[in-house]
Amino acid sequence: MNLTISGHHLEVTPALREYVLTKLDRVTRHFDQVVDINVLLTVEKQKEKERRQRAEVTVHVKGRDIFVEQSHEDLYAAIDQLMDKLDRQVCRHKDKTQDHHHASAKRLDMPAP
Repeated sequence: MNLTISGHHLEVTPALREYVLTKLDRVTRHFDQVVDINVLLTVEKQKEKERRQRAEVTVHVKGRDIFVEQSHEDLYAAIDQLMDKLDRQVCRHKDKTQDHHHASAKRLDMPAP
């Protein structure tokens, strides 16, 4: 799995990097076929103070790219909300790709007594 964490208009500190890694563990625990993860943390240059911290993640899994973004006043809160969204999307993707069809008991070939 390739992981890229980058910042736009901010420096990605080791504490911030570690926080993102611990949050990503939950996603990789639910779905292990992750090929590539790109995380972009941004501080937007706006005059209004609310929602100027933004976190984006692109996860390349087998057969699909999943993109999620979230904005908040606090970068850590934005990362928390982002990982919640990402976790829901990854679980939904995993649910769609799994084969839920199973043979019913009547259709199984049972030897005649």
